[in-house]
Amino acid sequence: MALSLTDVEKIAKLSRLSLTEEEKGKTLSELNDIFAMVEKMQSVNTDGIEPMAHPHEAALRLREDKVTETDHAAEYQAVAPEVRNRLYIVPQVIEE
Repeated sequence: MALSLTDVEKIAKLSRLSLTEEEKGKTLSELNDIFAMVEKMQSVNTDGIEPMAHPHEAALRLREDKVTETDHAAEYQAVAPEVRNRLYIVPQVIEE
């Protein structure tokens, strides 16, 4: 699958990118190179190969899911100028 310059312009527009003619040509070449590599990879026979989650054999270390920390919110918020419903109240900085 090869892209055309029109495809690159469409992608740039959707991405809100402003590309010069030189950048469009370079992008077209790079994207077509990527698609060519993907097509080459898809042509490899993978029959009998089991899919992997990771290229290295890695064992997950699991631990018991339990709460180890206590709630310090009241302590942390005690020094705040204003707190409402456990939320810090800050001055408005953006005008409506």
